[in-house]
Amino acid sequence: MNKKYDVVGIGNAMVDVISHGDDDFLENMGITKGIMQLVERERAELLYAAMNDRTQAPGGSVGNTLAGIGSLGLATAFVGRVRDDTLGRFYAERMQAEGTDFPNPPVGGDEHLPTSRSMIFVSPDGERSMNTYLGVGAELSGEDVDPSVMENTRILFLEGYLYDKDKGKEAFAASAAACRHAGGQAGISLSDPFCVDRHRDSFRALIEDEMDFVIGNEAEWLSLYETHDLATAMQEAALVCPTVVCTRSGHPVIIRQDDQEVHVPVTAVTPVDATGAGDQFAAGFIYGMASGRDAEICGRMGVAAAAEVIGHIGPRPKRPLKLIFAEQGLI
Repeated sequence: MNKKYDVVGIGNAMVDVISHGDDDFLENMGITKGIMQLVERERAELLYAAMNDRTQAPGGSVGNTLAGIGSLGLATAFVGRVRDDTLGRFYAERMQAEGTDFPNPPVGGDEHLPTSRSMIFVSPDGERSMNTYLGVGAELSGEDVDPSVMENTRILFLEGYLYDKDKGKEAFAASAAACRHAGGQAGISLSDPFCVDRHRDSFRALIEDEMDFVIGNEAEWLSLYETHDLATAMQEAALVCPTVVCTRSGHPVIIRQDDQEVHVPVTAVTPVDATGAGDQFAAGFIYGMASGRDAEICGRMGVAAAAEVIGHIGPRPKRPLKLIFAEQGLI
């Protein structure tokens, strides 16, 4: 299949803004240590201004996945929405510089929200306190989907978080239809059990009608099918979707594909930073799919990529994934 891209992703274009903050600073700013909380625009601007030693990096769940896939040498593009402001231009330019096309130009106009950002304060003990402002990235709609991009990819990967708004659902439906009509495969990350709770019926319809693969963790699958039995949830999903994947932290990954079930072992370790583990699992798994590997090898690539990223601070690989795959005999 001759396509411009191997993998295109759609998600919230989120800038990670990282600074240091001791316990006194966190208390004075009213920041709850060690958790992620959503903040409104005024609060986001206050926290951003209080960051004295800012470092910035492009983030977002699917954005992180594409960074991992791109580092493995595949042609990638990320469809997201950023404002024509300092952070938005930074995000678009950095993604391009790192090898992932960013086809949507930053949006202007006074009516638009600022670029999405997560203000992350790192304490001396390594705890990360995340304050996330959803911003303009969460407003992505069908108008932001260029059918020519979707028709020109072998694999499309969607971020479940964007399903919180009707315009996000519209964007997903339009992009998946265009991709699959042109012979590509479409898949989604379930993203979060609370997101699944809010949109259970819509998620299930999307998976049955438009998805070729779905990646989620155990809590997300149990929520999707309203059961306490993972085997039941996986069986239900496998009846309507060709490939379903369940990650389970330190327990074996379960993959259902073509009436077969594969269990991929995981070595349980204490993570330095678990941020990005699911994103990089998806990167390894999708790379395996794109390069024609079977389900077990795809799973092992996902596990290896996730293991790399939890060994250091930050959601993107620092050690080349190709080298890790080679060391484990995967390529």
